[in-house]
This record gives sequence, structure tokens and C-alpha cells, in this order.
Amino acid sequence: MPNLGDESVEVTRWRCAGAGRPTAKRTWIPLALAATLSITTYFSCATADAQADDLFAVSPVAYFAPEPWQDDNTAEDIENWLTEQTIGGAGDTNENSGAGAAATTTEGGQQPSRNEHQSDEKAGDEKGANDEKNKNESNDEKDSDGAEGDEDEKSLTDRLKDLEKNYEKLEKNFEELDEGLDEGISGLKSTLKGYARSGHSGATMKVSGRIHADHWAFPGDSPGVNAFETGDPTISPQDRLGFRRIRFGMAGGLWYNTEYKIEMEFAGANDVEYRDVYIGINELPLLHTLLIGNQKRPYGLDHINSSRYNVFLERPFVIEGFNQDSRRLGIASYGVSENERWNWRYGLYNQTLVQAIGSYVSDHYQPELTGRLANTIWYDEGSDGRGYAHWAISGSLANPDGSGLPGRAANAARFRTRPESRTASRWLDTGAIAGADNFQLLGLESVLNVGPTQLVGEFQHIWLDRDPGSQLQFHGAYMYLSYFLTGEHIPWERDSGQLGRVIPHENFFAVRTCDGCRARGWGAWQVAFRWSYADFTDRDILGGIGESYTLAVNWHWNPYAKMQFNYGYGEISNHAPVAGQTFGTYQFLGTRFVVDF
Repeated sequence: MPNLGDESVEVTRWRCAGAGRPTAKRTWIPLALAATLSITTYFSCATADAQADDLFAVSPVAYFAPEPWQDDNTAEDIENWLTEQTIGGAGDTNENSGAGAAATTTEGGQQPSRNEHQSDEKAGDEKGANDEKNKNESNDEKDSDGAEGDEDEKSLTDRLKDLEKNYEKLEKNFEELDEGLDEGISGLKSTLKGYARSGHSGATMKVSGRIHADHWAFPGDSPGVNAFETGDPTISPQDRLGFRRIRFGMAGGLWYNTEYKIEMEFAGANDVEYRDVYIGINELPLLHTLLIGNQKRPYGLDHINSSRYNVFLERPFVIEGFNQDSRRLGIASYGVSENERWNWRYGLYNQTLVQAIGSYVSDHYQPELTGRLANTIWYDEGSDGRGYAHWAISGSLANPDGSGLPGRAANAARFRTRPESRTASRWLDTGAIAGADNFQLLGLESVLNVGPTQLVGEFQHIWLDRDPGSQLQFHGAYMYLSYFLTGEHIPWERDSGQLGRVIPHENFFAVRTCDGCRARGWGAWQVAFRWSYADFTDRDILGGIGESYTLAVNWHWNPYAKMQFNYGYGEISNHAPVAGQTFGTYQFLGTRFVVDF
């Protein structure tokens, strides 16, 4: 077989890959010539059917495959080679017919003789016989094909019948499965009948809770602090062991845009109180989310933060003093911008703390209009919030009842707090301010977080007007710096402008492995330092001035459990005399074990 050139390569590509028509003008000639000669030779070789079948069972182009491609062959070489292969093969099969088909003249150019004409006529007769034979064979093949078609049609009918049977069986199995599923659901409901579940199909319910177990100690003593705590300069504050919080609650949704929450506090033993208790409507025009019930007033970041996530055991002087226990009965709106850069909350509240007494009774409602606007000015999306910055401004307009009229509720114009630790008495206390008419509060807050480091600060100031025409001012601030030794960070909730849940890189655990060794995880370790200051003394109101320094170490075992340790030193000065004492110093040690769910 001769070597084939580039033009033949194009023929092969056209044939095998279905590409466009070859660009070479003569590359179609070998293929057309081969096809024509193949057909002619097939019908002229009646006595060599088997050999002809072998010769042409494979496409002429397939002959190209076994030979190596060479660049020096042209389309004309391919034509000549195909002609030789086809004609030569036919001559080997039938010499007479091959001779007659090879040429119409002799080598010398003379006309063929009579014998040669007779030979051609004989060959023609034989060809006619062969054609008739092939025609009969073709008719037989058609009859055979018809019979096979009938069998195929019958087979198709049977297959359709089988398919219908299978469908009926599948439909029956599905009905049985559906019945079994209904029975299973009914049985499950019966089994869970005694367990907690939502009241109806249109409600959802999520159970939550937290446990804070505390130990507090007060090493050393001071006559002033002893008097502020016990009323006796000789009796020091006593150590404490107990539960700071035992909360259990439920929250969920109703229908499309209604929500609810009920949270109870059991740390007071027989004195059970409620905390968050409200109903809400979501996705309202302008108002966004509207909550009605007992909820946090929106000032003081350290109060807006959940006690589950705060860095220190107790809140700073000024935050707790100006917003004691935080929650009040009210109606408030909560909103957030689409990009979560801005969030806000505002509402109208009653100033009296009623969660321990149940309800407020008075003709004077002691209303308070308050709000907070917060802005996350930087949030590092690339690090999933390991870097962020926040600021917020909050304010309040309040109208307490300082009239002292009989039958009225207690005057809400009173600011007091404990010494950032758990004590029986509140060491800073203005008492109920007689004649209080109204007051205004301004709060500023900021947060900067860079990786494991966080810096937080707040300032609040109150201007209180009282009859007859005098004004009092109280203020305070705090600042803290925290750092994770293990590299974690405190997440930031942009939609509400508050701290989130710490996720340790590695949870705390200690187990014995199969080879007798021990494997450990150390959890997340955090250290923090806070300075806090509050001035509750002005004019004739001697609530005291407090200043404290607190060191915190927090060991996060996992996202839902941790151990916290605080050591603090503080001073109380300018206090109203108690057993002749107006000044005192103190130290405290606090330890807390925390779980929440």
C-alpha cells in the first residue's frame, strides 16, 4: 500500500469526524471512485460472492488506517492505488469477466475479434442469470424481513402489556406505602403525646435556657464597705454560693409573621420572675418588627448584649445603675437596613420594673420614650467578621412620678447598682428623688475588634429636672480591652448591633486513646481588663461615686459552656453617711460556670 499524504488525511477526517467538506479540490475523487468501482465489481462477480463480501465488507477508506501517513503522497497517488486494488481484486476472482471488464481494446489498439464478441455475449448472459438470482434472493430477504417485522410488532405489544402490569403493581405499592406512612405518623404522635410540643399545626416552638452557677468571695474588709453592705462597720460582706441565673423559656412563630417568647427566671427559688415575655409582628411597613410586652430598653450595649456572651460576670456601674435589670413593659419597633450596616430600635415603655410584681398599678403611667441608632462602620467580610468597628447613640425622654401622692406607684426616678459583684445591698444608690419631673439620657458606645483583640467603651449622662426648678446630673463610663490567647474572636451581630457567641477553634476535651495515651483539646482562653466609673452624687443627692478595676479570665469549653473568673478592686466615695461611713474600698473574687441551650 502506498504512503498517503495530507489530502487523504482530510478525507479520513471528513469520513470519521463528520467535519465540513475537505478543502482540497481532489480529495473527494478517491472516495467516489472507490464506491463506484466497488458496486460494479460486486454485481460482476457472481461466482465469487464470498471473496467479494470479504473485500468490500470494510469501507475503502478503512484501508488507509493500517498504513503510516506520509507527506509525499498526493490525491492522484490515492486514486491510482484505489483503482489498482479494486480492479485487480475483481480480476483475481473471475479472470474472464475481469478481462472483459478491464478494457474495450487490445494493447495494440486493434478492435476485438468475433470470438471476443461472442465471449462478451456469453458473459452478458451469465450476468443476466446472476442478476435474476440476486433479485430472487432479494425478494426472499424481503419476505424474511416482513416476518421479522411481525415478530417485532408482537414483541412490542407484549412489552407494553408488561409495562402496564408493572405500573399497576407500582401504584399498588405506593398506596400501601402511603397507608403505612399515615399509620407511622399517627403512632409517633401517640408516642409523643406526653412530651412538649407546639399547641397547633400553625405554631413553632423552640426551647431555650441557661444556668449560671456562681461563687463570690470578698477578701479583706473596710469599715465603709461593711456599712454599705450590712449597715454595721464591723461586719464584712459575706461570701456567696448559688445560682445567678436559672432560666427556661420558649419562643417561636405563629402563622406567617407573628412571633412570641416566654422566659422565666427560677434563680430566686420561691420568688419566680419573668424576663422576656412578648408577642411580635414581623415584616411590617416602616415599623419592620413590632414587639409588645416585657423587653429590654434600648440603651447600654452591655445590657443589650446577652448575659450568655458578656466578657465580665457583672455589668458596669453606669450601665446597671441607669437601666436596672433592663427590661420594662412596652411597645417597640426593631429595624435593620438591607446591607446590615444600620440598625435601630425605639419604643414607649413604662419605667417601673414589674417582672417581680406582675403588673403596674397607678394613674400616672411614668412613660419613657427611648431609642438607639447603631452603625457598623467596618466589617471585614473576607475574614468572616474577625475585624469590625461599631458606634451607636441612644437617648431617652422620661416622665417619672415624683409627686409623692398617696395611692400612686413608687417614684421611678431612682438610680442604683451593686459594686460589679453579687452583694445583698446596692452600694451606689440615689434613692427615690423627690420632686422629679422629667429626665433625659444620652448614651454613646463604640466597639473596635481586630482579630483576637477587642476594645469597647461606653458613656452615659442623665439630666434630671425636679420641682421647684433645680437640675441634677449623673454620669458614668467604662472601657475594657480583651484578648484571646488561642486566637479566636468575639463575633458581631450586625442586624442587632451586639456581641455574638464565641466559637472556639478547638473544644475542650480529654480522652484516653486506643493505644493508652491521652488526647486533649484546650478550648478557647480569653483575658480582659476593665475600668469602670460612675458618679451618682450631685447637690443634695449623695448616691456615691464608684470606681473599679476588674481582671477577667474566661475559659470557653465549647460554644455553649464556659468557666469565668473575675478579680476586682474598687472604691466607693462621696456616699451618704451610713453608720458614719462615706468611703470604703473592697476586693472581690467571682467564679461562674455557664451553660446555655
